[in-house]
Amino acid sequence: MKTGKKMEEYVRSIPDFPEKGIVFRDVTSVLQDPDGLALAIDSMKKMLEGIEFDVIVGTESRGFIFGVPIAYAMHKGFVPVRKKGKLPLEVISKEYDLEYGSSVVEMHKDSIKPGQKVVVVDDLIATGGTIEASIQMVEELGGEVVKVIFLMELAGLKGRERLKGYDIDSVIIYEGN
Repeated sequence: MKTGKKMEEYVRSIPDFPEKGIVFRDVTSVLQDPDGLALAIDSMKKMLEGIEFDVIVGTESRGFIFGVPIAYAMHKGFVPVRKKGKLPLEVISKEYDLEYGSSVVEMHKDSIKPGQKVVVVDDLIATGGTIEASIQMVEELGGEVVKVIFLMELAGLKGRERLKGYDIDSVIIYEGN
């Protein structure tokens, strides 16, 4: 797989989407390229070297895309964080704010055991609301978040500040939003 390309070269940047002045960082271009996908998974997995943990939590839906292969490769379990109403058993819920309005995410109440060390995975951190809600649920269930990893970070939206106190790593950091 040695292509010599950097991760940034696999991410397609689309100007003025979804509105004028925004540069949309498209992860589908990474997923569609076998070398880009392998580099993304390998780069994120590398961020977990030396970290002791029991389970990976990934947010719907791109956190699943990256979290599951990392969990598989490292022989760990995977816990999905889903949008409200998608899980069949008893759940824990957390509401969080969006740019316009709010949303709710859920996870099964029995998915995290007290004392488990947890890594949270998603494709992108922008404002950090979804991940903050996920972390709160993990902690409410007695888990300890030991690392939070992303493929991309939009530093201008200050999500990292919202998650102050957690060990956060991103493969690519875009300075703007």
